[in-house]
Amino acid sequence: MSAAGPLLTALLALSLVRVAAYDVEAAGASFRRDGFAVLEGFAGADEVAAMKDAMAELEAGYWASPQAAQATVFRTDAGQSGAQAQSRYFFDSADATHFFEEPDGKRLNKAGHALHLRRDAFGAYSRSAKVATLLRALGYVRPVLPQSMYIFKPPAVGGSVTSHQDASFLRTAPAQTVAGLWLALDDATLANGCLWVRNGSHVEPVRRLFVRDGERDPSMVFVRPPPDDSGANHLAPPFLDAARRAAPARVPWEGSDVDEGDLAARGYAAVPAAAGTLVVFAGTLDHLSLPNTSPLPRHTFQLHVVESAGVAWHASNWLQTARPGGFLALGAESGEL
Repeated sequence: MSAAGPLLTALLALSLVRVAAYDVEAAGASFRRDGFAVLEGFAGADEVAAMKDAMAELEAGYWASPQAAQATVFRTDAGQSGAQAQSRYFFDSADATHFFEEPDGKRLNKAGHALHLRRDAFGAYSRSAKVATLLRALGYVRPVLPQSMYIFKPPAVGGSVTSHQDASFLRTAPAQTVAGLWLALDDATLANGCLWVRNGSHVEPVRRLFVRDGERDPSMVFVRPPPDDSGANHLAPPFLDAARRAAPARVPWEGSDVDEGDLAARGYAAVPAAAGTLVVFAGTLDHLSLPNTSPLPRHTFQLHVVESAGVAWHASNWLQTARPGGFLALGAESGEL
């Protein structure tokens, strides 16, 4: 990368709109305009510490369990269709807390996908009034929570997460309504793999879908959205102005690593985030993270929410709950999907 690269990266990061945690209306405006919002201080130090302590206990239990001898590696590159996408352990994590390792077999990549159902710090945060209040400011009427996950991004080992849209993996119809709530539990920096986003890309349609392969169980494959699929073609949430939806973009780096030197030219901006900062973004926003090349971890806790008012969870999604009543409802006015 040229000498100007780090300076340009820093300027892009500084230009991002950041709002105080309590200013949810400003967050909603940023979300609709840019596809994401940064809420500093959304979680307090005690809340962050409680989640990290709870995960340390869960992680110790995993390494002492028989499951650790039958490791499931989690991948986000071109090999993911042959990794977790054919793992019963992965499919069965929809209503449980399962652990997925890094390729070295010595450290964890992630834990998921139902930490929000636990009666601990993760459940308390997921069910909190501040999360429900934020979602109402974003336009949700009856939000439900299908998925939560804890990402470890360990020092010097945590790999890149390739460019993608969350809506590819968590599909609703007739409109695409998923949003990600990305909470930093450590300071996320350029060195340890902070989030990168492509500002404004949330108005672009979903480029590919991760769907169940009817011929094999369990198995997932990537397909292009069908032309008549309204959930794919109207990928912006229903509360986004329809006039701002755009035609499909050609994104040759979909699902592939992007060199840091090319990110700015392709419209990406880094989002450094102090511990306790929340980045909330539309499921159609193009985003990624680079490898952790530092000696420090980059833990995050992430929620994915969808609308349940007049919206259906797609049967082709990998995640299908067996929970009585469906997905966890958030807020007093929420329903179950």
